Amino acid sequence: MAAKKSVLTLLTGLALLAATACTSTPTGGDAAPGAAHLTTTTTAGDADLDKVTWALPYGEPTTLDPAKIGDYSPQTVEANLCDTLTRTNADFSLSPGLAQKVTWTDEHTLVLDLRSDVTFWDGSPMTPQDVVYSLERQRDPKTQALYGNYLAAVTAITATGPHQVTLTTRSYDQTLPKALSTSFGAVNQRAYTEKAGAAYGTAKGGLMCTGPFKLGSWESGSGITLERNTAYWDAALKPKAHQVLFRFITNSNTLTGALLSGEVDGTYELPPSSATALARTGNGAIHLGPSTQNVLLIPANADSPATDHRRLDALSQVIDREALIKNVFGGDATPLKSLVPPATWGGDQAAATFDAAYQALPAVPTPDTARAKELAQQAGPLTRPLTAAIPAGDQRSLQAMTFIQAAGKKIGIDIEIKQLQPTEMSSLFYDPSVRKSLDLVLTFGYVTMPDPASYVAEMVTPRGIFNWTGYDNAEVTRLLDRARTATDPTASATAYAAAQALFTPTAPAVYLATTHERMFMNKRLSGAPTSFAYMGMPWAAALGGTGK
Repeated sequence: MAAKKSVLTLLTGLALLAATACTSTPTGGDAAPGAAHLTTTTTAGDADLDKVTWALPYGEPTTLDPAKIGDYSPQTVEANLCDTLTRTNADFSLSPGLAQKVTWTDEHTLVLDLRSDVTFWDGSPMTPQDVVYSLERQRDPKTQALYGNYLAAVTAITATGPHQVTLTTRSYDQTLPKALSTSFGAVNQRAYTEKAGAAYGTAKGGLMCTGPFKLGSWESGSGITLERNTAYWDAALKPKAHQVLFRFITNSNTLTGALLSGEVDGTYELPPSSATALARTGNGAIHLGPSTQNVLLIPANADSPATDHRRLDALSQVIDREALIKNVFGGDATPLKSLVPPATWGGDQAAATFDAAYQALPAVPTPDTARAKELAQQAGPLTRPLTAAIPAGDQRSLQAMTFIQAAGKKIGIDIEIKQLQPTEMSSLFYDPSVRKSLDLVLTFGYVTMPDPASYVAEMVTPRGIFNWTGYDNAEVTRLLDRARTATDPTASATAYAAAQALFTPTAPAVYLATTHERMFMNKRLSGAPTSFAYMGMPWAAALGGTGK
């Protein structure tokens, strides 16, 4: 390893490779016809806006604490409130954030050189102590943080200068600088966070961060209002919107009506049914962007009969993915071969290695009812229907699960659909007690940073928070650890590729599709990113008026 490696310089340079996503399909070789119309952003809007109203189709967040968020609604909101140490761009590349430089000075030392001009919403300066505290609190069991595993190789986090923090590690960890671009890398004011305690990030406890918007109000059951931070440090992202109001609208029909009437200005994750109704409206436009989302059907717990891989393979063999994509996703998706969509590594130095490995995986199964019946018979008869969870009010999930239910019926696998309220659906990903009465979960998941190995590790290694069935393959774990610690990008990609070849056919999951990001925006607005990268960037700060 070189004596010094400026990670942000390297990753920013990779933006040139990823920028082709503006006019072409994500890498991977399985693009659907028409995918060339994907874009990553919209034309800048120049005028100030008094208020923007945006929908949250997945409902009200349970928290906005950066250490605890791991779902669509909270991340859509929080990304505009709490800046991160490195920043995700619309093309999935990374650039400097609160840390203006991130450097591995040797294989055990990652140095963060912080900006000196950043203040919290209350006007107090951001200090190295705030950064150290924000990272350290994720190791504290009392925090109940979701991303403490990112610190697995870190032995010390220390303030080493008036604007510098140093992370000492057991070994090189290529995941760390990337993780700093997610909510894991968000910086909270220590004094405020400690005072708020367990209420931090809630409607009662509030937040204290450095982002382009500050938390104005949170009326449970109604909406969340963000107020413009007029003292924001990043001149290129000074917000033009004075207020952004988020409304919790989980019913697709209600959302469609609100967008058609102009009551709501826009939304990410626009349901396909709404897209059909909005396709010819004159008050706005639908935008499609590249995405790292994956649609999976996975067993809910280790005791469910759904964990029998022959039963999962039977479902995989009988599902017609092309029909699913056409009828449920409106054609705006591609079949998925494994856990991670190819767009995830589009800007990586070793993208060619990742692509070749993905293309070498077995082809997506074509429907074969006879073979599926054989597999189902090998698994043995079910004594009861399998219960599959989806979010209540989400027509896309209901249509997809109804499609899967009909496919299962052909081979003697009966499935009952259970619709969970948004808070319960969000909780099941992290609370085993919620999953105990379920057999299957239809997930619309996503990769939050350009690092497939770290995402997969959460699903297929013993320590993974999304490993609900106890999947354990020592060689997969070893290879993923190698991918994480390799200093050479190609060596890291090669290790991941070897792990992928092992876990893809054996992990307890039915791989269905990777969907494109679908966003609707009223014609009076512009500037919002159209790619799924919005989940990790202050997207609302880019909104401006068009005068239309």
